[in-house]
Amino acid sequence: MTMELRHLRAFLAIAEAGTITRAAARLHLGQPALSRTLRQLETHLGVRLIDRSTHHLELTAAGRMFRDRAAAALAAVDTALDPRALTALPLRLGHPWAGLGDHTIPLLRRWDEEHPEVPLELRRIDDRMAGLTQGKVDVALLRGAVTAPGLVTEPLLAEDRVAVVPSGSELANRAALTLADLAPWPLALNTVAGTTTLDLWPAGARPMATIEVTNTDEWLTAIAVGRAVGVSTSATPRLHKHPAIAYRPLTDAPSVPLLLAWRRGPLTHPAIPALIRLAREVVAGR
Repeated sequence: MTMELRHLRAFLAIAEAGTITRAAARLHLGQPALSRTLRQLETHLGVRLIDRSTHHLELTAAGRMFRDRAAAALAAVDTALDPRALTALPLRLGHPWAGLGDHTIPLLRRWDEEHPEVPLELRRIDDRMAGLTQGKVDVALLRGAVTAPGLVTEPLLAEDRVAVVPSGSELANRAALTLADLAPWPLALNTVAGTTTLDLWPAGARPMATIEVTNTDEWLTAIAVGRAVGVSTSATPRLHKHPAIAYRPLTDAPSVPLLLAWRRGPLTHPAIPALIRLAREVVAGR
């Protein structure tokens, strides 16, 4: 059977909605027709994409892997069929939370001056890969190790880590902090886009409690109200100032690499090499 875009859209709708019923309502289809479309796709691929053993559908391991491929494929089709792309194809630069730090504005200004024919769109996407693996952006500024398959990376710089604490706390009165200073406090962890985990602390000396959040705004709020402390990089203080939050150097934590990443293959945006060159110049102060 020939696969069509409707098969991909059906699968993604089910994966997002969590049930056939809700997905069918979103797509304005009957449940039997949607179930049949899913079976056709699974038959074509030769794998089970969705576990139907529970009331709330769950993606299988193959389904989770295929979700990113399907989203990227649909994003590529939508871009190709966008009438605006016939006149100017924007270069979409994603980031999870801090862009290029202090270099963000200089990068955007230099790009507008040197490449006015190609709009550079900076997009914050609350996702560890900033939407890159799903085709939502063409290139991304990512921190930490990048292990997703099919990506090419270009190191730009290494950022020092900082402690992020409530401004009214005793910790804010210190000029610098250590991991041991933070351990008695609950730790705010951005489980969607953050780079900090409990593995940053030595075994046996880790924070006893964590508060899990799903985006930068929730993370900042948890710290601002005094419920937790956090760890970030030197890029965060300039872009996320808050009167109830204090940033202090974290003296015994390793730095975090900042990378440009893009998908490998012939369909990458033609302006990516120019962005790499300009980003290198900006971080080098040239």
